[in-house]
Amino acid sequence: MGRCKTTWIRRFSTAVRRHVVDEGDWSYSSEWWGTESQGETILRATSGKGNGIVSVLAYPSSRPSRVFWSEKESWLKCRYEETHPAHDCRQQLRILGYQWRVLRFNDDTRQSAVKVMATYQETKPDSIYLMQQPHCLAVPYLRSMVSVGLATIASCEYDIVSVLQGKKPMHILCIGHGGGSLPLFLASKIQGAVIHIAEIDPLVISASIRAMGFPAFSVVTHSADRVLKPNPIDEVMWKGIHERLYLYEADAEKFIIDNTNIYDMVFIDAYDGDDIFPHKLWDSDSPFLKALSSRLHPEHGTAVVNLHSDCDLSNLGGAVPSIFEPILPMGKYVSRVCRAYKDVLLGANSYEGRKGTGIAFAVSVPWVLNTSLVVCRGFGGKGEYDHKDLVVGTLINKSLELEQVMNLPSSGLEYIKRDFVLVE
Repeated sequence: MGRCKTTWIRRFSTAVRRHVVDEGDWSYSSEWWGTESQGETILRATSGKGNGIVSVLAYPSSRPSRVFWSEKESWLKCRYEETHPAHDCRQQLRILGYQWRVLRFNDDTRQSAVKVMATYQETKPDSIYLMQQPHCLAVPYLRSMVSVGLATIASCEYDIVSVLQGKKPMHILCIGHGGGSLPLFLASKIQGAVIHIAEIDPLVISASIRAMGFPAFSVVTHSADRVLKPNPIDEVMWKGIHERLYLYEADAEKFIIDNTNIYDMVFIDAYDGDDIFPHKLWDSDSPFLKALSSRLHPEHGTAVVNLHSDCDLSNLGGAVPSIFEPILPMGKYVSRVCRAYKDVLLGANSYEGRKGTGIAFAVSVPWVLNTSLVVCRGFGGKGEYDHKDLVVGTLINKSLELEQVMNLPSSGLEYIKRDFVLVE
């Protein structure tokens, strides 16, 4: 086991130094952004929670090629020996292949896209195990939320390096689960991350586990008890990660009101089957926002919200192309959502003579019609960030630091530099 572990460490160190192929980059979007007719339907059922028809489609993946499969199989073998040293280590896992899995609502909205690896045991060839690839974060708006959000909290004297190394905990809440790529990415990259996930639809939770390779051990009851015990294969794939994921079937408003946790970061991506961001999650008079304000850490608490971008239809001659129809219901209210979050989480007068109370800003996301809203209580704690250029410069510097420390496959600069707007 010692030799195997040393080999794994050496390979990991080598992987850190070499160029990382970013499979989530938009250049690969033709694989995971396909049409319904191009994919194979893996799951299809009707939601009882307003999401309409929930389906998961599979698309072929070009990477990694077969020449790299043996390296991954060696890693799986080492993991088996490390997690189950007293067991028969001949239970070798073999790779069957890789696919993109896309979660859709009503055969239209692409809610989530993940890369999965399918494996089987040599002694049980009929047993197929799916493992979502945690470092592969597709869909540009998720990459924007992560890169800009982490750069922001790291800019307010928050010791993110200790968190990344697992020396101190970072409490994160994800509202909206989808396929689970966001919480899984955070848990795999941030060793100190303890992540709660609130998802209202049990069908979405089931789809993410059964068809999208999200770890089943993450599911908990309302009292935070694990629903399932981990089996040996779960431990091989997820030990060190799935213990820090807590997936609740819960309404976001009720969840945030009922619990007493204080969160360092909150990520909100909660659209229903009609592609609508529920009014109760952004109304300034709603119990949700008021409760969220009390749950966000008072010194550095950071909330990151995915919104559909406003779009300028003035030059379209009154005709609205069908590609814009899905975004219109939310697009009309983006500025109101931003203002509501800023007012409730920071205070209505945070930019009117009360420096040092935090910052709220929005950035647009390239390739897709989305906006990432960031509200941070600790940014500009000494009142020196009252100019847009100073804010952007600080975020760029922190983004570059995190890109190196976290070994991120993509840069956050394209998001921070793009249409940066302070919420006034």
